[in-house]
Amino acid sequence: MSDEARRGAGGAAQAALRASSEDRKPVGAGSPPPAEAGAAAAHKIQLKSADMKEEMRQEAFEIARVAFEKHTMEKDIAEYIKKEFDKNHGPTWHCIVGRNFGNV
Repeated sequence: MSDEARRGAGGAAQAALRASSEDRKPVGAGSPPPAEAGAAAAHKIQLKSADMKEEMRQEAFEIARVAFEKHTMEKDIAEYIKKEFDKNHGPTWHCIVGRNFGNV
C-alpha cells in the first residue's frame, strides 16, 4: 500500500479499533457518527475499520478525542485508546494510530 493510501485524505492522523466480536457492523465511509463529527474534525480522527456497535463507536471517538488532548506521540495515543477499551470492554483490543501506524 502506498504512503498516500495509508495516510488517507489530507494526510490526517487515523485511528482504528478492532475487536473480535459477533456484533459486527459496517462502518460506512469511514466518517464519525454525526454527533461526534465536530470533535473528530478538530483532531482529524477517522475510524477506518471497526467491528462494533454504534454506542461503542461513539465511545471510541470520545476516547480518541481525550487521547489526542492528553498525548502528542502516536504510540502514546494508541496505547491510551487500547488500555481504555481493554478496561471498559475486556481484552483484547488493537489500536492503530497515525501515518506510520504505531500500534499496541
